[in-house]
Amino acid sequence: MSFVILRWLILSAAIIIASYLLDGIHVRDFFSAVVAAAMLGFFNMFFRPILILLTLPINILSLGLFTFLINAFLLKLVAGVVSGFDVVGFWTAVFGALIISLVNWILGSYLQKDRMFRMEVHRHDHGGYIDLEKENDDRWK
Repeated sequence: MSFVILRWLILSAAIIIASYLLDGIHVRDFFSAVVAAAMLGFFNMFFRPILILLTLPINILSLGLFTFLINAFLLKLVAGVVSGFDVVGFWTAVFGALIISLVNWILGSYLQKDRMFRMEVHRHDHGGYIDLEKENDDRWK
C-alpha cells in the first residue's frame, strides 16, 4: 500500500480515537472520518504553514504552545466543512487536536520505523549507488 494512503488511514484512526475519548467530537461513520482526515491533511499542508508564519511572534513567546491553538482552529474548520464530523466547543477542539496529534505521531512512528527497516534490508550501499543485479528472467533486482 502507498505510504500516503497509510498516513491517511492513520490520521483517520486518530480522528476516530479522539471521538471515542472526547464527548464533544462526533464522527458519524468511517467514511466521515476518512473525509475529515483528507480535509485536515489538506488544511495542514496549505494553511497551517501560513498560520504559523503569521503567528510566529506569539508562537515564540508561548514556546510553541500556540501551535495547539492553530491545530484546534484547523480541526474546527474541518468540522465546519465535513458533514458527519462535528467538534463542539473550543476546549474540545484543543484537546482533540492534541489527541489526534499524539495518536498520529505514535502510529506514524511505527510506520516510519517499518519503512526505514525495509529500506535498510533492501539497500546495498556501494559508494552512494544502488547495486542492481539481473536475474534469469531479465528482471532487475
